[in-house]
Amino acid sequence: MTPGARIAAAIEIIDRLDETGAPADRAIERYFRARRYAGSKDRRAVTERVFGIVRHRARLDWWMLRVQDNRRPDGRRRALADLALADGLARSGIENLFDGAGYAPKALTAEETELVEALAGEALDHADQPAWVAHEFPSWLERSLTDLLNRGLAEEMDALNTAAPLDLRVNTLKGDCARALEVLKNDGIEAEPTALSPIGLRIEGRANLQAATAYRGGFVEVQDEGSQIIALLVGAGKGMKVVDFCAGAGGKTLAIAAEMKDQGEITACDIDPKRLGALKPRLKRAECRSIESRVLVPGGDMWVHDNEGAIDRVLADVPCSGTGRWRRRPDARWRLTGRDLRDLAKDQRRILHEACRLVKPGGRLIYATCSILAEENERQIEDFLAWFGGFRVIPVKQVWEETIGAACPADPARDGDFLRLTPHRNGTDGFFAAVLERTA
Repeated sequence: MTPGARIAAAIEIIDRLDETGAPADRAIERYFRARRYAGSKDRRAVTERVFGIVRHRARLDWWMLRVQDNRRPDGRRRALADLALADGLARSGIENLFDGAGYAPKALTAEETELVEALAGEALDHADQPAWVAHEFPSWLERSLTDLLNRGLAEEMDALNTAAPLDLRVNTLKGDCARALEVLKNDGIEAEPTALSPIGLRIEGRANLQAATAYRGGFVEVQDEGSQIIALLVGAGKGMKVVDFCAGAGGKTLAIAAEMKDQGEITACDIDPKRLGALKPRLKRAECRSIESRVLVPGGDMWVHDNEGAIDRVLADVPCSGTGRWRRRPDARWRLTGRDLRDLAKDQRRILHEACRLVKPGGRLIYATCSILAEENERQIEDFLAWFGGFRVIPVKQVWEETIGAACPADPARDGDFLRLTPHRNGTDGFFAAVLERTA
């Protein structure tokens, strides 16, 4: 692909994101699945351009509104603004890309030429930009995020707008971190132990993991370090009965099974059979036999009724806004609405009320999200405890010492008895966890 053709591909994908609401990585995958002729360098260049435009979107739109206040932003206009502001290209350089030759975008119109000239010499950032523009988050979330993060708002939002590293969880059923590092090295992949998770490895840069022996042989699974921490805080041990109530594809379920040495009863539950079906090949690769899966009927499942008060550990990693995963899905921030957040909060309350029924006296309910918003985290726990008097919060520092043993990154003055991980402070995706014990 020529440089112009790569720009045209990025424009087409950006427009598809706005039209379909599909995640950027999936839209890119679909685009290139139909274009097998594209090489790895082409894919990389287009992917970087698409994600760059998405990560710059608020600032690009702000600039376009500033210099041409009556034009609707679309993929083509955002690409032009990105080339001028982020790449610093002058009009002549942009015209060379937009020359209509072959698969390149068609030549600039008079209005587009005016836009490019108005942006010449400007930078993405500007002192007049409000916080939500300068740090790339939805304006309607500004009050909530400011109340939560206070003076750390800019740093945390900027960290959530960077590319995430590739984290791996070592499958301790097959070996320890040293063994996994050895297998990865034989694959030509360099990795380092993660700072917080004792079973985590981090790869900086790119790696063809799908073809690696370490992955195909089940020595490692792709899993963010923060997600590994949540699984460790479950505190599951040999012989326990454990339920992963919203298991999805089972990443945390597999981590829990490894902590139990594959000895116990683990049930991976979800209301979506398609998501749960993705667990099957992972079980085979990890050589894990203690997990069974179950599709639940929301609001009144008989299996939940039959197992009331019988489970040692219940993990409720509930559906959420995903604000803590904006590094990996930067486009998701622009699709989230206030109505979405209210609907998710209702689902979270319902799931908590159902999942808690399974916990036996002395057992634990672990509530987790990949959100940084208090509406989905602390407030949900406060509401739950107001409804259910038979649970108490166990300080996360105590649970950390029991399960992980190293210094806990939670700050009681800031986080209370809960765990809140963020990219800026911890180098992980954004996560929240609360550990509750059933007292009666």
